Amino acid sequence: MERSSGIVLPVSSLPSPHGVGTLGQDARDFIDFLSQAEQAWWQVLPVGPTSYGDSPYQSPSAFAGNPYFIDLDSLVDAGLLSKREVSAYKWGDDPAKVDYQALYKSRMKVLAKACERGWEDDREKVEAFAKDNENWIYDYALFMAVKKHFGMKSWIEWPEEDIRLHKPEAIRAYQERLADDVRLYTYVQYLFFSQWESLRAYARGKGVGIIGDLPIYVALDSADVWAEPSSFQLDENNIPTEVAGVPPDQFTADGQLWGNPLYDYDAMQDDGYSWWIHRMGGASKLYDAVRVDHFRGFESFWAVPYGEKTARVGRWVKGPAMKLLGVLKAHYPDLVVIAEDLGYQTEEVHQMVADSGFPGMQVLEFAFDARDGDGNLPFTYERNCACYTGTHDNVPVMGWAHEAARSDVEWALEYFNCADEDEINWAFLRGGMESVADFFAAQMQDYLGLGSESRTNTPGILGGNWQWRLLPGQLTSEFANRIADLTRLYGRSAKLYGRSARH
Repeated sequence: MERSSGIVLPVSSLPSPHGVGTLGQDARDFIDFLSQAEQAWWQVLPVGPTSYGDSPYQSPSAFAGNPYFIDLDSLVDAGLLSKREVSAYKWGDDPAKVDYQALYKSRMKVLAKACERGWEDDREKVEAFAKDNENWIYDYALFMAVKKHFGMKSWIEWPEEDIRLHKPEAIRAYQERLADDVRLYTYVQYLFFSQWESLRAYARGKGVGIIGDLPIYVALDSADVWAEPSSFQLDENNIPTEVAGVPPDQFTADGQLWGNPLYDYDAMQDDGYSWWIHRMGGASKLYDAVRVDHFRGFESFWAVPYGEKTARVGRWVKGPAMKLLGVLKAHYPDLVVIAEDLGYQTEEVHQMVADSGFPGMQVLEFAFDARDGDGNLPFTYERNCACYTGTHDNVPVMGWAHEAARSDVEWALEYFNCADEDEINWAFLRGGMESVADFFAAQMQDYLGLGSESRTNTPGILGGNWQWRLLPGQLTSEFANRIADLTRLYGRSAKLYGRSARH
């Protein structure tokens, strides 16, 4: 990556009249804002379907797109829906928050009407789309159809064993039995990827690259685990033996129990890591760059016995490290990767990140924790890193200034030579912009100077996350110019590198 910068904003946080951000005009307006602000990157976080807890990090598919993000106005323009049909449903009462319950109740009903009208005309294009994505779309569409058939229960609770265990005869029987729903889920993915490709082309035309987020693990209740159990550590009944998490630390006494099934890296190595090759290939279709979440888990990971209530009981297990990463680099040599290497560090993790050549991450909010000394202060950065004010799991800077220890806040004010605490967000933004890090990004909330009420996600808390949204009119031309001035001042303007700073 050339010296550049970007803004972190989930697609769900865009304004729209239909309850959640979409891939429509408001997304294009945000790209226009980024371009005027001379930002080279839009970091969107995962764009897969959400499930339990509304988190895109617990998705029923590592490959599929979120049906909620399909722009309904575009479907109206295409004649697949009428304005009356769209307005017949409630999408939520608060434009500043996503109402996931309203979306869950209504979105697929509306998209089913679009499928009824569009299937025959789009059949050939849908079939071509399915063929191009055959490594996941057929399993995903059937998985969702069967899941709906069984009242949306997790697949490990499906009452019919043959389909739960993905046996060929049961697969064929349910494909025929649930053909209408299989067609619907396939068509919805065709709509998502059609709109996504159009939006991505628009972004390219504006010189804006899209950074996605690749969770290292997949959800247990996913088509990925159901369809390819041999790639995961499951017993003879396809139940996990151990699951993912992180051990207790100074912030969490019980650690974090994520519950994702662990990979069977020995089995994956035997077939040349084909599952990971397909997964990274899916990411390369969506994004210009990928931030790999919990990157340190490739070196070693915390394994917790299935059924434990906390992550206290667990063990460190060695991962494939460069054996896997080397394969991925060979297959996708041009894909830009950011290694989210935060958390518990070891010399082996540092060496793996260095050997990969991928930029690791630095978080400014962590730099002023008195318990860590000066190990994360900006003057210690190397060029090959990605600097963030905070991640989507952190409170925005203004919230941090109210919640952090007073001594930490005062240290930050002194370090950044900021006399006005009400401007501490801009002090952090200047600090990141002027650092030597090749890439700098901040949450949109930090530019807007918003506090804890706008937090995207609080780890370990179920509910109330992934709801914050921009309101129409918040992103003005004057505001974009202020960001552009700062960006030019510190040599990060996208215009310095021609069309974009992606290469």
